[in-house]
Amino acid sequence: MELRLPELSEKNNETILTLWHVAESERVSTGQDIVEIATDKATFDIPAPCSGTLIKKHKTEGEKVAPNGMIAEIREDGS
Repeated sequence: MELRLPELSEKNNETILTLWHVAESERVSTGQDIVEIATDKATFDIPAPCSGTLIKKHKTEGEKVAPNGMIAEIREDGS
């Protein structure tokens, strides 16, 4: 499953990935905070949409992420 940055607002032009809470190959549970992002107005966490294993990070800390941009890939349990 692809983990993508949700579209936050029409006016948001820059989002920075600020902190990974999990490492590649680490198991995650549905709803668990995976990554922290920051905009010019707020900082918040993006939760795992499913349970599984974080198999690939597509962005590093400090990198910009476009709306709907790919952040990571999760291999869902049972797949």
